[in-house]
Amino acid sequence: MLTAGQVIRCKAAVAWEAAKPLVIEEVEVAPPQKNEVRLKILFTSLCHTDVYFWEAKGQTPVFPRIFGHEAGGIVESVGEGVTDLQPGDHVLPVFTGECKECRHCKSEESNMCDLLRINTDRGVMLNDGQTRFSINGKPIYHFVGTSTFSEYTVVHVGCVVKINPAAPLDKVCLLSCGISTGLGATLNVAKPKEGQSVAIFGLGAVGLAAAEGARLAGASRIIGVDLNPSRFNEAKKFGCTEFVNPKDYDKPVQEVIAEMTNGGVDRSVECTGSIQAMISAFECVHDGWGVAVLVGVPNKDDAFKTHPMNLLNERTLKGTFFGNYKPRTDLPAVVEKYMNKELELEKFITHSVPFSEINKAFEYMLQGESLRCIIRMEG
Repeated sequence: MLTAGQVIRCKAAVAWEAAKPLVIEEVEVAPPQKNEVRLKILFTSLCHTDVYFWEAKGQTPVFPRIFGHEAGGIVESVGEGVTDLQPGDHVLPVFTGECKECRHCKSEESNMCDLLRINTDRGVMLNDGQTRFSINGKPIYHFVGTSTFSEYTVVHVGCVVKINPAAPLDKVCLLSCGISTGLGATLNVAKPKEGQSVAIFGLGAVGLAAAEGARLAGASRIIGVDLNPSRFNEAKKFGCTEFVNPKDYDKPVQEVIAEMTNGGVDRSVECTGSIQAMISAFECVHDGWGVAVLVGVPNKDDAFKTHPMNLLNERTLKGTFFGNYKPRTDLPAVVEKYMNKELELEKFITHSVPFSEINKAFEYMLQGESLRCIIRMEG
């Protein structure tokens, strides 16, 4: 490419301070260094994690910053030492990585790479502790190693997944975060058998992806649990067969579910981050074989409390990170699930805006109106 090795000037949506609208600025994007790749982002979408760190209520504030981590794009150039990607490759950048060298990457059981696992406080590149973004020589910080709210971004090679170039990036970009997290929580961790019952706590995009996983696995009953009944109709498209609003009952929701299912569901997946929902999700699975999987991220002072008999009675409690997918190894096959029409992604997309209107995506999410809003970089 003509731009390889050069600084690229392009548009990026910069968060100058917490909870203030993003501003479209011209930024300078430095060339990729060793083990880095510069990407041209074509489509990105807004995930609740972006909003959470943009609000910066309970986190270390790192500003000015370029958010964004759910995206699809094309490799523009590669840095020294990068051999498995080349300019023109279609890719998904991912907020967690796979170095392929550490104990986690070499383990069949883990996807929590020592080098590249998510770090929300770090705003710089690993190679030299510097940013690749600047405005008038002043650094603009990165977010979870991806910063996709920019026409060009620089990412560590271990966080870049090469995918089938025939896959539409405006759909499969969703697989770089939330949809894979929910889908994998069910398919890779809960692992319901055909005909089993599954309860899903929280019917946002991640919970609906978990329901989609249960549908793909052939679950007979998929019970959606949410405090917002307006989500129930939408959730039918993702395989939910029944709904429970805990507010409608004067007893714990785990008791309600146990009564509905002759002693408990076979599997449950918790996608809210509420500690009460986590306890209910565990206690609502059947003794002897029930498995509960925690996906939602709790508040930092939360503690999980249940009676040990619930475990001694042969219930299993598991946690997952990014659906237990190793990004580079496993995501290309998830893209193929979409390509051969097993997995449906269109139904997760409720809105679409041009990059110039990125703040609308934040408004839709804050109003609870959207599952996923696609942001078109060239629109």
